[in-house]
Amino acid sequence: MFGFLRSYFSNDLAIDLGTANTLIYVRGKGIVLDEPSVVAIRQEAGPSGKKTIQAVGKEAKMMLGKTPGNIIAIRPMKDGVIADFTVTEQMLKPCGSTQVERRAIRESAIGAGAGQVYLIEEPMAAAIGADLPVADATGSMVVDIGGGTTEVGVISLGGMVYSGSVRVGGDKFDEAIINYIRRNYGMLIGETTAELIKKEIGSAFPGSEVREMEVKGRNLAEGIPRSFTISSNEILEALTEPLNQIVSAVKSALEQTPPELGADIAEKGMVLTGGGALLRDLDRLLMEETGLPVIVADDPLTCVVRGSGKALEKMEHFGPIFTND
Repeated sequence: MFGFLRSYFSNDLAIDLGTANTLIYVRGKGIVLDEPSVVAIRQEAGPSGKKTIQAVGKEAKMMLGKTPGNIIAIRPMKDGVIADFTVTEQMLKPCGSTQVERRAIRESAIGAGAGQVYLIEEPMAAAIGADLPVADATGSMVVDIGGGTTEVGVISLGGMVYSGSVRVGGDKFDEAIINYIRRNYGMLIGETTAELIKKEIGSAFPGSEVREMEVKGRNLAEGIPRSFTISSNEILEALTEPLNQIVSAVKSALEQTPPELGADIAEKGMVLTGGGALLRDLDRLLMEETGLPVIVADDPLTCVVRGSGKALEKMEHFGPIFTND
């Protein structure tokens, strides 16, 4: 992956550096990379032992929770920001950001070989990727639910009228499932299993069909592996708290949107992007809670990087939306 990226750094890139996944768009080529934001590092023996990169992306993600003592699998992004600067640089060698966080992102990209770095706010990139009329005198609302954060943006005339961020996303959904199963079943499951449960039977709104799934984990009392069956209604209960936080963020954005733009949103609705938008019936939950139309964007996982790529390819048109402070 590293050599592959070095060959591309002579070109213009758009990078969606996400908590869960990192996507890269190359001018004229489209999306060339879509990998989990995970790096596996091997530590040589001894206190001063050398650290080397063992694996990156999908291969590294498969190692989460399964590595021997001398290999650690790290997710260098946490809650939408860089938690491990050095590992992020290595991952790249291959927005709700504060100024310090923006500098960290920029320095990681430059350290990985980039010549010049511009940043774009995540809701703006998602809106462009979802083909919303961001340059028009009309209100467009985007809710981008990523792995670490949910970003809510209201856009008009090429600018952010409102931008809000809560540190709730796919990771918090997984965490809530792990905690629920520990509390109610006395069983311990890992992140990978929790993510699988979320994708298979997770939902944000009570449905007419109750789905079930057999899950394997470790019984905390006995200390041995056991199987048990869990239902979609239980997962809905487990996800109540993080879902309520997302609903609150959306309502807060609507309360702070100027009336004229609010009228546009009431007519056109809001668009959901990001991997979290794939949670079953999340659009229905937000529709019920706000009374507004809610649309899930086409291919919500890639909206941000596609929007960043479009903006990159038309910088003369979208130039003002980038920041390089």
